[in-house]
Amino acid sequence: MDPFASPHNLDKELHSLLSKASSNLCNWFADSGTQGPMPDSFDLPQVSPAKEGVSNEVLLGELQLLMNGAYRPSHPGSLAHLDPPPLSASIVGELICAGLNNNLLADELSPSLSSLERNLCNWFCQKLGLGDLSGGVAASGGSLSNLMALVVARKIAGLENDPTAVFFVSDDCHVSFLKILTIIGLKQESLQKIPIDENGQLKISNLRSSFNKIKSEGKKCFAVVATAGTTVRGAIDPLSEIAQFCQKEKIWLHVDGAIGGIYGLSRKTAEILDGLCSADSITVNPQKLLGIAKTSSLLLVANKKHLSSTFSTGLPYAEPITGNDFHGGELGIQGTRSAETLKLWIGLRQLGEEGIDKILLDSIRRRCYLESLIDSSKFKIISGPLHLLALTPIKYSVSESSNWSVKTRHFLLAEKFMLSRPFYGDRYYLKAVMGNPNTKFDDLKKLAHLINYSVN
Repeated sequence: MDPFASPHNLDKELHSLLSKASSNLCNWFADSGTQGPMPDSFDLPQVSPAKEGVSNEVLLGELQLLMNGAYRPSHPGSLAHLDPPPLSASIVGELICAGLNNNLLADELSPSLSSLERNLCNWFCQKLGLGDLSGGVAASGGSLSNLMALVVARKIAGLENDPTAVFFVSDDCHVSFLKILTIIGLKQESLQKIPIDENGQLKISNLRSSFNKIKSEGKKCFAVVATAGTTVRGAIDPLSEIAQFCQKEKIWLHVDGAIGGIYGLSRKTAEILDGLCSADSITVNPQKLLGIAKTSSLLLVANKKHLSSTFSTGLPYAEPITGNDFHGGELGIQGTRSAETLKLWIGLRQLGEEGIDKILLDSIRRRCYLESLIDSSKFKIISGPLHLLALTPIKYSVSESSNWSVKTRHFLLAEKFMLSRPFYGDRYYLKAVMGNPNTKFDDLKKLAHLINYSVN
């Protein structure tokens, strides 16, 4: 059997393989409701290649072993992380993307798909209010989008060779910014954390005082990072106030909207992101709520030329593009890239505006409903305007809350509910993410009952 599809005739072997694999995947979805979010145990297939290639039947059997041991995001009790089940159209998009195997490095390697990415990024920019000069590029995850944004910001500020350059983040910023320090060659003190208030939002007064302090020390700031959806509680920093500060001081404003930025796509939820349109750059991760198959992240910038002026090398081994556009490989750190925007585009087309609205609004409704069922006399609940909440017993000590979180998480897993166990402030919490459309109110009633009775 030729392992490559025929370019001349219908490849019956490929057709059969895809049909059987698709059937097995559909059965895996169908079984998810009767299983738990996590497998009880699993076996791994042989890792190393045999001397001779194995048959399709063997491959499918080995794939089944991996599927049996996989996390099941479709299960109604899968509420631990920002990993919803995938849209059916996005699964198809992933398949077609793999089959086409186009490379978004250059337009000649992906003619239609490079144009699709540019147009889709422009659509996102317009929906989020970034203006006519805006544009963007897809990236493999929010961490990479955040990294590229700060590389651009430092370049535009003219501080790429200044080892004392500073950027500001909140105490609840994403961990990717700690990694970014190492990658862009800055010391720990270059990352200046700003305290948060009781709602988990960056304190603008502390930002002003911290900025004045570094100015008095002769240091320069190249960016302020505001978070639209913090990881534990889903808080949104005061974007309008931060934007006004950045405009006054002529500092790049990057909004890490990996979690919450997607709410800007709907008129019914966009108001919770007031001020987002004033950002210089935004990270958006449709994979975290809209059901776009991983990975799906976008870096959007108010002025698209800032991407090319930072990352363009001329790409001398590809034919130049006529007009003002640049090859995809000149708009970011990545060179070779798959057409991840294909599964984003087809997923959005499947949903339509009404479907997008429903996902966003339902996620908030589930969070509000669960929050209303939790006994507030027993638990401290922290949340924001989005679809995340975390809780911990009010009367427990630090050590008691740690023991409770471990015991209760295991108990809930036995009942087929999976919550995560973040350490926040000085203690452990249990966190629920309400982005799973398969989770119904009856499921949340049961979950709340189990949680409420976990504390006497």
